[in-house]
Amino acid sequence: MNDHTLAEEYARARLFFDSKAYSDAALILAPIVEAEPGHGAARMLLARSYYHSAQLGRAEAELERVLERDPVDGYARLLLGRTLERRGGRAEEAATQLRLAESLGQSLY
Repeated sequence: MNDHTLAEEYARARLFFDSKAYSDAALILAPIVEAEPGHGAARMLLARSYYHSAQLGRAEAELERVLERDPVDGYARLLLGRTLERRGGRAEEAATQLRLAESLGQSLY
């Protein structure tokens, strides 16, 4: 994917995300992230798209990748905590992530 196409596809994915077509946004974003693994904004938007479309396992995996690159990303920690809560049975892990998010200045509400 060339840079021009990448930028166009990212903009298109943002439109889908902003229109709450989260699954469609994820379908557009997945190849962008595959082609450009270091594209942090695309990876975070992909994680958010997965979260909002209840693809929680995929959201968790993408958030883990975001946090590998930037362990002090408070919003990624918050979203990971919320993802773990929604997955069920992972309250302790979720609480840890939410405490970390709060300590990084991320409001939980």
